[in-house]
Amino acid sequence: MRRLAQAPNLAIATLWADALRAQGIGASVQREFLAAAAGQLPPDQCLPEIWVEEDEQLERAGQLLAELRQPTQRRWHCACGELVEGGFEQCWRCGAMMPAG
Repeated sequence: MRRLAQAPNLAIATLWADALRAQGIGASVQREFLAAAAGQLPPDQCLPEIWVEEDEQLERAGQLLAELRQPTQRRWHCACGELVEGGFEQCWRCGAMMPAG
């Protein structure tokens, strides 16, 4: 078992671990209950961590985690001529939905 990363909070740690498991990587959240010890222990020692069960999967897990941290931003041109960027699926100018495909 190897540590992959620290997460800023338990919710994000759980989402990351679930996403890795969905891709076939054995992952678990460690230090999930240490937030209550903040103040008694250094704050960086209380953050939840993502651990990968198989050493051979560590590199792939790191790549997947990098993708989760920096999602691809979409760009599309609406029929009205507006360039729509980011995660928006609806044109801000005319209200048209993003074309499929």
